[in-house]
Amino acid sequence: MKRLFLFAAALLMGTAAMAQRPYPFVSTAVAEFREPWAFEFLPDGRILVTEKAGTIQLVTQDGQKTEVAGAPEVVYRGQGGLGDIKLHPDFASNNVVYISYVEGGADDTSGAVVARGTLDLSKPAVENLEVIWRSVPKVTGAIHFSHRILFDDEGYMYVSAGERNNNSENPPMSPSQRLDTNMGKILRLNDDGSPAAGNPFAAQGGPAAEVWSMGHRNPLGIAFDATGNLWNIEMAPRGGDELNLVKPGLNYGYPYVSNGNHYNGIIIPDHDTDTEGRFEKPKVWWNPVISPTSLTFYNGDAFGPQWKGNAFITGRSSRSIVRIAVNGENAQEAERFVMGLSMRGIKEGPDQNLWAIDDGGNNNGDGTLWKLSPR
Repeated sequence: MKRLFLFAAALLMGTAAMAQRPYPFVSTAVAEFREPWAFEFLPDGRILVTEKAGTIQLVTQDGQKTEVAGAPEVVYRGQGGLGDIKLHPDFASNNVVYISYVEGGADDTSGAVVARGTLDLSKPAVENLEVIWRSVPKVTGAIHFSHRILFDDEGYMYVSAGERNNNSENPPMSPSQRLDTNMGKILRLNDDGSPAAGNPFAAQGGPAAEVWSMGHRNPLGIAFDATGNLWNIEMAPRGGDELNLVKPGLNYGYPYVSNGNHYNGIIIPDHDTDTEGRFEKPKVWWNPVISPTSLTFYNGDAFGPQWKGNAFITGRSSRSIVRIAVNGENAQEAERFVMGLSMRGIKEGPDQNLWAIDDGGNNNGDGTLWKLSPR
């Protein structure tokens, strides 16, 4: 009840304009979790929720939870732990599920991985879990793993790989700009984790063969719009969070250009200084930042035509959900809903409601799954 009261109070706070025009949704708390990171709907409407410390919960839409056995052992520190969870496009027939997380290496190093297994809902348990992709190399530090997973209509798997903050002192060595590593990239893979045919740098082999786009920092959301365009949202350094339209082979500039600067004080030239057009500019950027954590497109009808085809972004420091109006290859912020919570994930449910999670970042790790229904 306390969290419900705090959430209701947060919705009442804000500008006078917000007070005069209530948000167009009603928020219902479904269930609470310990540091939830991602969620995925099953065909029967139940929901899989990952908790960062290394557990998977199976929850009904009325809030009944059951822990799923077989979750992997994770490195749980900093931004590391259990991450994304996605169903194989043919899950209804093969029960295959994909999980991203952080695993350890030698000398206190770590790195993101994606593992594949089968989900037995009768137990429930993930079985025969096997790592099929790794970020390389493993490095020290505990931030910028990213590890979001996405499938397209052809069954290819996209993985966002953060650059692990491994570039501030010497930008020319940034992994985002090198093709001997898959860090700082968005990757296009087969469903077994191998590089997909037709990738732009396939001829170079090795990690380069996985790369779809490069020059990213900490891409924490990837999603397709209704026309098939791929978009990503990423946390920039101090200032300059970005929403990008992702195209194969393009370089998005980090750390050579950014609308933010390094936290250690090193200045990064703005995107507008790239007069030669070497790097792709963001479609929307933010300073002050929103600290984006996930991205989805709403294609339902429940909220009316104004929302259909729009992108929605969750933010941690902004404690908000940001609605983005998208028109072809152009985008702009249309509306911001201040939730008063550290927002971690959002997606459209099979009921055409929007569903969201906060990760408890401002409530000692006790996060909540919310259903946002039309008012």
